[in-house]
Amino acid sequence: MRTKRVSPLEMSGEEFREAGHEIVERIAEFIDSIGQRKVTTGESPDDILRITGTPPLPQEGKPAKDIIMEVAGLLTGHSLFNGHPKFMGYVTSSAAPAGALADLLAAAVNPNVGANILSPSATEMEKQTIKWLAEMIGLDASYGGVLVSGGNMANFTGFLAARTAKAPESIKETGLRGLDNQMVFYCSDATHTWIEKAANLFGFGTSSIRWIKTSADNRIEISLLEDTIKNDTGKGLVPFMVVGNAGDVSTGAVDDLNSIAGICKKYNLWFHVDGAYGLPAIILPEYKELFAGVEKADSIAIDPHKWLYAPLEAGCTLVKNPETLVHTFSSHPSYYKFDATGGMPALNFYEYGFQNSRGFRALKVWTALQQAGLNGYKKMIGEDIRLSQRLSGLVAASPELEAVTQNLSISNFRYVPKDHPDDEQYLNRLNEELLTVLQKNGDVFLSNALVKGRFCLRACIVNFRTSEKDIEEIVDIVLKEGRELHKEQLKNIFAA
Repeated sequence: MRTKRVSPLEMSGEEFREAGHEIVERIAEFIDSIGQRKVTTGESPDDILRITGTPPLPQEGKPAKDIIMEVAGLLTGHSLFNGHPKFMGYVTSSAAPAGALADLLAAAVNPNVGANILSPSATEMEKQTIKWLAEMIGLDASYGGVLVSGGNMANFTGFLAARTAKAPESIKETGLRGLDNQMVFYCSDATHTWIEKAANLFGFGTSSIRWIKTSADNRIEISLLEDTIKNDTGKGLVPFMVVGNAGDVSTGAVDDLNSIAGICKKYNLWFHVDGAYGLPAIILPEYKELFAGVEKADSIAIDPHKWLYAPLEAGCTLVKNPETLVHTFSSHPSYYKFDATGGMPALNFYEYGFQNSRGFRALKVWTALQQAGLNGYKKMIGEDIRLSQRLSGLVAASPELEAVTQNLSISNFRYVPKDHPDDEQYLNRLNEELLTVLQKNGDVFLSNALVKGRFCLRACIVNFRTSEKDIEEIVDIVLKEGRELHKEQLKNIFAA
């Protein structure tokens, strides 16, 4: 009788060790050389398709080691590297190398962190991670929450908690169609697009969103917010939530969270803070007052894979009353029997969010929080902000560049040649084309923001590898490429 099953997917310890050593060596070389590489190869989807080909589904297998090394060559040779010191595009940070090791361990043990009985130690570590994140941003011990995939899901989770808390109990059975009056919610016109997704996906419709204009400093207009709430109430509508930005995605501006909290209390509305990007800056003493009022939020979104340097994916929803999450998401089918653990009642994370089966994404966050400690994060986040301010200062000192905004670690600026046509459309088009050139060349990777009608180059520094030398070189690169592009554009104008 055969005592051990033979499986095509099994690897012996020795086989795993041999393949593992090789891939770790390849990753270590990649980490050491990342700053000497291009940020991106600029290859098109067609270019990548020519490399990967279109092979049919394999009928027979091949050694795992060969497959892994082939993929290593593809990823390290044909990717955009958001860990590169000159990557300042989207809010994706340089990822802590220890997080990659943590992900390997988590995948090897493969706990299902949906129920305590399926993941006893992983559940406790996720609980601890959530407690540390709440403590980090100055919340009291009542807050609890759940790790999710990122900003969209963190905000969605808070949004649905708000709906559950503020809607009649009957909404679970009859849905929005059972309501006598339309529920509406409020956010600034700088809020991330997750709010439109939430309105659409959860049945409210985008007509339920009240976009409140921002002032010159890109913060929500508080008086206009309150006037809009009063106006909607007078029409028989049902306001239920206000979203405050703790670092908006385009400019990094932080809303007046204290004033929003006061309005929410006055009108009995749920106060949600989207701090997915900017909230970690609260740990710096000189920025604590900027975020005053966040401790009054009913729910908060924060993304460790943004400014806490965790590998993708890692987001988090924190809620003042965690029982609201249970009331929102929990169900108890007959085939779930997860309570007989003995001792204190078990915390089952499937009751806190969308997922039932959940990977151990908390481990990489838990690992990094211990490796750096609070003081280590203060140093890294503070340096990111200082470098952003340095970039803005260099831009302001250049006669060919225009500094537009600088908040937290986001700097927005434009290339404005001395002899440009007196035409804002020309400058917008020039900077849009300049961004395309910069992204394709791969010497630096920026993104864009549209600020009060001006198309800007946007540099967001959430990168523990970026140095002052990188900042200075980026300014030189932008000027060089901008001059060449402007010269070409003028030729085309005169030729026409």
